Amino acid sequence: MVKLKKKISVIIRDKNKEQWVGHCIQSVLDFIDKPEIIIVDDNSTDKSIKISSLFIEDPNLEKKNKNYTKIKFVKINNYTPGKAINLGVKNSSNQYILVISAHCILKKMNTDKLIDYLHQNIAVFGNQIPILNGKKIKRRYIWSHFADKNVINMFSKFENRYFFHNALSFFKKETLIKYPFDENLYGKEDRYWAASMINNHKKNIIYSTDFEAEHNYTINGSTWKNF
Repeated sequence: MVKLKKKISVIIRDKNKEQWVGHCIQSVLDFIDKPEIIIVDDNSTDKSIKISSLFIEDPNLEKKNKNYTKIKFVKINNYTPGKAINLGVKNSSNQYILVISAHCILKKMNTDKLIDYLHQNIAVFGNQIPILNGKKIKRRYIWSHFADKNVINMFSKFENRYFFHNALSFFKKETLIKYPFDENLYGKEDRYWAASMINNHKKNIIYSTDFEAEHNYTINGSTWKNF
C-alpha cells in the first residue's frame, strides 16, 4: 500500500450516504497520509455528517492516529455535480485533488504514478468495480469501459463521445481552478468536461488501472440502468 508524500485534498459529495460514507473515508485514510477531506453535503437528513465527524482528528492530542484527519463540511444548495466539485475545490488547501463519490470504496491507488501522469495529462480517472448488494456484478453499459489496461482519451461507442468518469478521479488543483466543471448540468458533467479538454484545449485524459474503487449501487443512480 503506497502512502502519498504530496499533500492531497479529497472531495466527497454526499447526500444521505450513511450506509457508505464511513467506509469511503476509511478507505481514503488507508491510502493517503493525513489528507484534507472536504465533505460537500447536499442537505443530508440521515447520519452521514455524524458518521463523517467520527474521523475528525483532535488537534489537542499529542499522539496522532492515522485513522483521523482534518475534515471540512461544506453545505450546498441547488445541487448539481459540477457545482459540488467546484465548491469543494474552492474550499481545498492542497496541490492535488482526489474526487471520490461517497458510495465508492478506494481499493488501489499508486499515487506516485498518478502524480507522474499529471505531468502529461490534465486528469486521471480510475477503474470502478460495480457492486450490488455486496456482490460484484457483470460489467455492462458504462461499466464495460473500465478495462484492464491504461487508455488515453477513452472513447465510448455507447455514448459516441469521449468517456471520463469523475466518481474516482485525480487532478492538480490549478487545473480545476482554470477549468471548472459546468455547474448548469444535472448529469454527465464529466463527459462534457472531457470533450472540452480534448477538443478545445488539446489536453489528454488518462484512464489508469493503478487507481481503483468499488462503486456501490445507489437506488437513484442513473449509471446503474441496464446493469
